[in-house]
Amino acid sequence: MFLTRLVYTSTITDSFSPSDIELILEAARKNNGKRNVTGMLCFSRKYFLQCLEGSRTQVNQIYQKILNDPRHTNIVLLDYQQISHREFSEWSMSYIPESSLTSALSLKYSGASTFNPYEMSGESAHEMMLLLKCTIPSV
Repeated sequence: MFLTRLVYTSTITDSFSPSDIELILEAARKNNGKRNVTGMLCFSRKYFLQCLEGSRTQVNQIYQKILNDPRHTNIVLLDYQQISHREFSEWSMSYIPESSLTSALSLKYSGASTFNPYEMSGESAHEMMLLLKCTIPSV
């Protein structure tokens, strides 16, 4: 089995409601745990930035479901590669809310001081998530 890391960003749609984030996290934690997929989700009022790690087959299957989810659009694959180890092995899906996505952090990893993952490379997005990982407890 090859380990794979996938990082993507997307924009929420008008059909997205505030309660959807809890539903997404609940489903991801349940389903990812069964599939041995780990990762992190960063969310602002406008954008998703997510990293998934696991077997190539499982990550690809989850990404196909994400591509068909009507709660977001303009899905852009930022990074997809084989990896030697997981960076987010503690979480079936950790969560970083908008309050943790500071201007200084956004400016460090992108071309803007506001959180906009479309302004990030795959490497920058991944590095930002690694830094954010240090701010949340393992669950």
